Amino acid sequence: MKWSLLAATVLAPSLLIARIPSLHAASDSEIHVVVQGLLDNQGRVGCSLFNGPDGFPRQKAKEFRGIWTKKQNHVAVCDFPNIPAGTYAVAVLDDSNMNGKMDFDLIGLPTKGYGFSNDAKATLSPPPFSAASFSYSGKGSLRVPINIVYRAR
Repeated sequence: MKWSLLAATVLAPSLLIARIPSLHAASDSEIHVVVQGLLDNQGRVGCSLFNGPDGFPRQKAKEFRGIWTKKQNHVAVCDFPNIPAGTYAVAVLDDSNMNGKMDFDLIGLPTKGYGFSNDAKATLSPPPFSAASFSYSGKGSLRVPINIVYRAR
């Protein structure tokens, strides 16, 4: 499989209103994604929340929810409020140049950061839903940390 499959992964985040994380009030039932290790504060981070393996992580139409958010202090926070109990997985993209897609170098390696819940690893393709999935009870705020990965450096 090629890195093009990974590229499709980062096309999944939908274009929703960006929020400043510190101004967002916690919900009674939210998934709180914290993206760590960003190289800079330029651009934005896209987060895609999937509620099943169908379409994960490539198909935007199959995403449960998606958001673009700002970076602050090399961290980005994506809050998904009012989430019912279930099994979920998250895919993220560091979109520093704000073109809404993964970019590649001359040999096909991704030049933008990406990541998945559980810090699931991508090799020649994105990880399966089962590697990135987690359970959520539907109550309280669940913190989901994701360490961003940069391949081409």
